[in-house]
Amino acid sequence: MGTGSPAGATVAEVMAELAELDDPRVRAVNERHGDDHGVNLGRLRAVAKRLRTQQELAVRLWGTDDTAARLLALLICRPKAFERDTLDRMVREARTPKVHDWLVNHVVKKSPHAEELRVAWSADPDPAVASAGWALTTERVAKKPEGLDLPGLLDVIEAGMKDAPDRLQWAMNHCLARIGIDHPGLRARAVGIGERLEVLKDYPTSAGCTSPYAPDWIAEMVRRQEAG
Repeated sequence: MGTGSPAGATVAEVMAELAELDDPRVRAVNERHGDDHGVNLGRLRAVAKRLRTQQELAVRLWGTDDTAARLLALLICRPKAFERDTLDRMVREARTPKVHDWLVNHVVKKSPHAEELRVAWSADPDPAVASAGWALTTERVAKKPEGLDLPGLLDVIEAGMKDAPDRLQWAMNHCLARIGIDHPGLRARAVGIGERLEVLKDYPTSAGCTSPYAPDWIAEMVRRQEAG
């Protein structure tokens, strides 16, 4: 495929290239995190760079239900071209954590429908969909907090984070930390919630990395801001 025209790539050609790039060792590592593909992400991005933006091809790759193909689709698509209902369907079809994460971060955040979906998804009974809503809320907390009820968000986090399913819990915890980092007036309350709930307190953290435990995360990021 590499010798052909990138613009003329077919789904079959792309799938064949992804199959060639599949590495059993990479797959073994990814499967431990719930991602069923074996393509090194650096190589996947190189394929995307060569293909460039191709919305029609992206839609067809998404339709294969193959994780590597879907990740590639999210790199070559045109985020603003998706209708609201299409994005809603896609977030429900995103089976693996990496596809879900890239869909929200590379596509939905750039969509004109992001705010409408944020509101709808945050109240969704499906915890994976709700986690996407919380990810969009965290983006607003950090970049455009005007109009958000931040104390109200802390109420919801305090009431629901402790018993939330893993992916939703992680997203709510990220929002808690972001509120504490970016909004000094609510920092003490955010830290207090984190200390009481103890969510991710014992999460294994590599040397040099910041703990996802909200009180430690907030303290470290505030320290960096003040040092900078």
